[in-house]
Amino acid sequence: MIDFKNASYLKMRLVDNSQFAGVITPMLIQDEQIISTYKTVRDGVVFTNKRIIAINVQGLTDTKKDFTSLPYSKISAYSVETAGTLDLDSELEMWFSGLGKVKFEFKSNANVSEICRIISTYALQ
Repeated sequence: MIDFKNASYLKMRLVDNSQFAGVITPMLIQDEQIISTYKTVRDGVVFTNKRIIAINVQGLTDTKKDFTSLPYSKISAYSVETAGTLDLDSELEMWFSGLGKVKFEFKSNANVSEICRIISTYALQ
């Protein structure tokens, strides 16, 4: 599992869902759909209508991958920090029951309002 407490993530940017669809689709359950996908140089985060899947690409050849499934139903709270004039990144922190805090950083042009809407839509059901 990804060590969210000690991991330092590069800032993610929105990419086409096809970037990770090939490796994620076999893991999806019936009626689960990819909503949006964010990526660093190698790692990524996929938001579906059921969960958040964090992908940690490992090794020199990028063939080894660690997938962490973070169900919306386990989110107890979340916080979003938007980009500012001097601080050009956005941050998303989520607290999961049984896991603790998970933090992702996004480039300044990430639509954090959309990310909040996705999380709220599925976590508050």
